[in-house]
Amino acid sequence: MTIHDFKLSYNAFGRLVYTAAGGEVHEGVVPVRAFPIGAPDDGISLVNGDGQELAWISRLSDLPDATRAMVEKELASREFMPEIRRIQRVSSFTAPSTWYVETNRGDASFTLRGEEDIRRIVATSLLIADSHGVQFLIRDTQALDKASRKILDRFL
Repeated sequence: MTIHDFKLSYNAFGRLVYTAAGGEVHEGVVPVRAFPIGAPDDGISLVNGDGQELAWISRLSDLPDATRAMVEKELASREFMPEIRRIQRVSSFTAPSTWYVETNRGDASFTLRGEEDIRRIVATSLLIADSHGVQFLIRDTQALDKASRKILDRFL
């Protein structure tokens, strides 16, 4: 199904509604990223409440502006993964430790229970899970400042 074979809108309750070219309507549609870290704007599936795929969006940029805005809004409401831009300091170099970081959503602090909560996604990307299960992303370790990389190296 191509991007021109459907229409998206919101119902009175603010839920996303998918209307197929043939008129079939699905309420409560959810967009799901195929590659949320490696290629967040490529490969998005629109699924119904039963998890069945209704449409595949190869690239968000291919969508008309209004449709893209709806999909992006829904994705943002479902996903919460702050991206660490700088590690300001840590309370200790042994776990558990409290990390004080600067993220794309502002300053934050979290408790790292152990080194096993730092997972390498690809060569330069990491996911760090805090003690509450919140995932923090470091998209590119090489893009961090020298002091942040030095702190991070102590835990890797």
